[in-house]
Amino acid sequence: MRTKSLYEKLNIPLWLITISVMLPTVFSMLATSSVNVAIPYIAGQFGSTRDESNWVVTSYMIAHAIMLPITGWLEVRFTRRKLLKAISIIFALGSIICFMAPSLNVLIIGRIIQGIGGGPFMPLSQAILMQVFPKHLQATAMGIFGLGMMVSAIVGPLLGGVLVEHLSWQWIFIINIPVIVASVVMIHCNVMNNTSTMKIAGFDAIGFSALILWLLPMQTVLDKGSQYGWFDCRWICWLSGFAVCSMVFFIVWELEYKNAITDFRIFKNWNFFIGTILGSGVNTIAYMTLSALPGFVQSLMGYNAQLAGLSLSSRAVSCIIFMVIVSKLCEFVDNRIIAGIGYVLLAISTFSFTQLNLEVSFTYFILPNIILGAGIMFAFIPITKLALSTVQKEKLALATGLHSLAKCVITAFTISITNALVTAFSQVHQNYLIANLHTNNMPFVIKLSAAVAKFSKYLPDLTALTKANGTIYRQMLSQAKLMSYVDVFAIFALLCFIFIPLCFMFKVSKD
Repeated sequence: MRTKSLYEKLNIPLWLITISVMLPTVFSMLATSSVNVAIPYIAGQFGSTRDESNWVVTSYMIAHAIMLPITGWLEVRFTRRKLLKAISIIFALGSIICFMAPSLNVLIIGRIIQGIGGGPFMPLSQAILMQVFPKHLQATAMGIFGLGMMVSAIVGPLLGGVLVEHLSWQWIFIINIPVIVASVVMIHCNVMNNTSTMKIAGFDAIGFSALILWLLPMQTVLDKGSQYGWFDCRWICWLSGFAVCSMVFFIVWELEYKNAITDFRIFKNWNFFIGTILGSGVNTIAYMTLSALPGFVQSLMGYNAQLAGLSLSSRAVSCIIFMVIVSKLCEFVDNRIIAGIGYVLLAISTFSFTQLNLEVSFTYFILPNIILGAGIMFAFIPITKLALSTVQKEKLALATGLHSLAKCVITAFTISITNALVTAFSQVHQNYLIANLHTNNMPFVIKLSAAVAKFSKYLPDLTALTKANGTIYRQMLSQAKLMSYVDVFAIFALLCFIFIPLCFMFKVSKD
């Protein structure tokens, strides 16, 4: 006979617990994606460059990532309910500082405080949902969690664009405050402390310092690498080497130190190890497309921030629908098969974007994004369930912290690599295409003559020739960039197929 959980004894409904932990979690994720579209406005108000203003995003991501692996330690040290209320208040305090910021430096400090508060929400909410939902409903729990993460990532740019265009960028931070106040009340009423008997000694200051010295240089390299030519720049090389050394030291220290802030030995759990790899793979595809598609439609199709966000909206609807379907399927179908189907759908949808051209309509993006949303849910729900269901309950917060850290690092790499590949491939295609712009190439001569004739109606012959050459050259640059996006989508589609066999390496119990 199954023992009733504390939540069942207190008669707290699952839906109320879910809202209590997911509401602040979603808004902590929105704090990343919604601010991206406001960077030009922030730069304009404070008279800063775009690169300087980008630290508004980077500072939050670094602080957010640093908090992930220590969430388990914090939960045991301060108890779950106190920690959730504390980080909610810290997140709200950061939001207040941000919207009242008189300068860019104060805004960045506010974002760091926001990140410190927002970081633990993701692993804590994931651990809570896994614990309070019965085993047969854990797929539903992970579906709700995955839905919250994906919808916040998709809706964030659209919400940010609407607020910035119709109100001001400060409203991106103002809307957090009433939500967090409500969250604190719901957490106090509906979330119980963990019953874990784990004991944790004093804080591991050396391990935490190593974590900071790893993530801060790494994020700096990823942000500035493309601007400074990556490893052609000496300080990028030194900073990369320092980040790698700090990462190695952090891992070794955490494995050897008696009172470590996290437990890398959880990776000995085979399902957790494979699930972290595959979960990071899902994040790779999800955030590659979230980075590449808005970049494509804004730079080549002329869409504004709102239209760019709307072009992804069918993915959010798809995630909602398939969250329900996949959660039910996971109850009676081998979860490994469902995960494999998910990666197949991810591959199909990603490959379909290789058919993009500069004349596609807005509706073209609907079907591939529906398939992509389905693929995310088909892959994310069973993978997360299989990865975490075999972890000891008292180590769930530690495990979800490590799981989230791995996905956070992979996401940062994915966004940076996607942008770097688009730039690099665009230059390669330019080198090939520009070879066709000469007078021995008849199609070029015909197109140039037609353009010159058109401009000659209004301009002198020499000016018309210059304008015609400039127009064709800009078209060549657009074609090169288009082809670079196509190459990137093809590479990541191939990556999806490589991940499919890993889905069948999970160990599944017979019961």
